[in-house]
Amino acid sequence: MTGAAKPKGISLHIGLNRVDPIHYAGWNGELVACENDARDMEPMAKSQGFATQSLLTKAATSTALLDAIEKAAKGLVEDDFFLLTYSGHGGQINDVNKDEPDGLDETWVLYDRQLVDDELYAMWSHFRPGVRIFVVADSCHSGTITKEMFLNPESFIPHLEWRVRASTGPNLRPKFLPPDVQSKIYKERAALYDDIRKKTPPRERVNIECSVILISACQDNQVAMDGIKNGLFTETLLKVWDRGRFSGGYHHFRNEIAGSMPPTQSPKYTIVGHRERAFEHQRPFTITMPRVAAAA
Repeated sequence: MTGAAKPKGISLHIGLNRVDPIHYAGWNGELVACENDARDMEPMAKSQGFATQSLLTKAATSTALLDAIEKAAKGLVEDDFFLLTYSGHGGQINDVNKDEPDGLDETWVLYDRQLVDDELYAMWSHFRPGVRIFVVADSCHSGTITKEMFLNPESFIPHLEWRVRASTGPNLRPKFLPPDVQSKIYKERAALYDDIRKKTPPRERVNIECSVILISACQDNQVAMDGIKNGLFTETLLKVWDRGRFSGGYHHFRNEIAGSMPPTQSPKYTIVGHRERAFEHQRPFTITMPRVAAAA
């Protein structure tokens, strides 16, 4: 960092126990523990020195989320830290930009509409070079089998039900937007989502100079589970974090979480933008920046 100022951290915590059925073809997406996930991640972030904000259910609209990210982007400079956590349903809609191998864009299911992954990707370009971003996503974001599920949901419902049964324990429920509902939503609101994607620049035209680490709740062909107190992923993450006693970098953090979860739900580790090894090797949620970069 060029100046003498100490790095600062801003965190935003999203949790939705339901959505507005008016915008989701009558589906309310009821879950139990997502607000708790946000409530539990916020004090954890605060204990690490972040200035925190939460958006819960009705407050978790697309406008509120994008405005909060934009505000963070304007306020953060090199070596500063933005933490974003999301707990809710994951969904998909067909890819009009043709930048997804499976022909579908992944979404976060917000209260008023789905936030398309291309929108979030474009937001990272608003952050200055050297800003560190950590995204924790406790939702389904399935990819491999869901293209056919989207186009022909009835034939794939048995496969999805099997995955849910394999993942489900007492009081667990899947955190995905059902493909038959997803198809109906898109048919009703195609103009809205097509317009959003047309206004969002394609990924090859997006220049991201910040460093983004994403740890999400499951692999592309798995189902993330909601619980009573917390989602399975968030509950495990907090246990591994152990009130700050965890030591190791982000990839080690992901591996420790995965090692404590069933094989039916294995967290995914993704890098977006500029890969900063020193960031990856830091203890998660650490705002201060090491003066000497770790070895690759």
